[in-house]
Amino acid sequence: MAQSTFKIDFMRYAPVMLALSGLLVLISLISLATRGLNFGIDFTGGTLVEVQYPAPVELEQVHAALAGHGLDKAVVQYFGTRSEVLVRIPGQVAGSSSELSTRVLEALAVGQADKVALKRVEFVGPQVGGELITNAALAVLYAILAIGAYVAFRFEYRFAIGAIVSLLHDAIITVGFCSLFGIEFDLTVVAAVLTVIGYSINDTVVIYDRIRENFPRMRKATTREIINRSVNETMTRTIATTATVVLALLPLVFFGGDAIHSFSLAMLLGVIAGCYSTIYVASWSLLPTGLSARDMIPPPKENAQTP
Repeated sequence: MAQSTFKIDFMRYAPVMLALSGLLVLISLISLATRGLNFGIDFTGGTLVEVQYPAPVELEQVHAALAGHGLDKAVVQYFGTRSEVLVRIPGQVAGSSSELSTRVLEALAVGQADKVALKRVEFVGPQVGGELITNAALAVLYAILAIGAYVAFRFEYRFAIGAIVSLLHDAIITVGFCSLFGIEFDLTVVAAVLTVIGYSINDTVVIYDRIRENFPRMRKATTREIINRSVNETMTRTIATTATVVLALLPLVFFGGDAIHSFSLAMLLGVIAGCYSTIYVASWSLLPTGLSARDMIPPPKENAQTP
């Protein structure tokens, strides 16, 4: 790898960046505690009906038609095009999935000459939705703990502490963002959080590996200087990787449609948070643990003979 030309004292700005990070985490936790998450049908239970109109239609018109047939609690949104509409009916509305889909078609077919086509119907029971919430939280937790164990095995337990704190930071901010702005939280967002965790630890491991390599090379340097040097040497790779992922996500956010909007938006925020956290959370976390060259450079063997 070509040596980076960056010579930035990242650790100098650590107090300010960590204060910002703490503020974002605090805002996320407060939002989660007060506002909660806008759970999708995957978690709350209910019926999802997808219909196809013969021509583009306004969502206000669709909602008004549903409200006239006793489905005023239904949530409507476009799905891909303005002629395809998703109708989400919460679980508290009485009726089976077949009965609800029939009511939806009857409501929407008024004035459309029965040309509204039913494309699919999905039903999720509330018990299944509750189990999915628990399983999603456990999936994120197990992923973070497993990665922490891997980092501790490959490097040193102090590195694992920084990695776990960094991943928790990324997950909390990503989920908190969804709560703060009311983004629908469904299984695709859970997939985004797990993907962000994998992306973030990949960048973290690259910096950690360079830190471990630099301890024997810079024996007279302090841990702070070694961390700064290592982050600078990997900065070109970090910028290139992050920019590539962001450029791939931006079209999905703006043009990907409603089906993957929550996923792509959560991914975009998580990737940005992950890039930041590898420097100012994961790397900085090595300083208060007291990591030094004595921990990273193995002592010479007593019986070793000089060649």
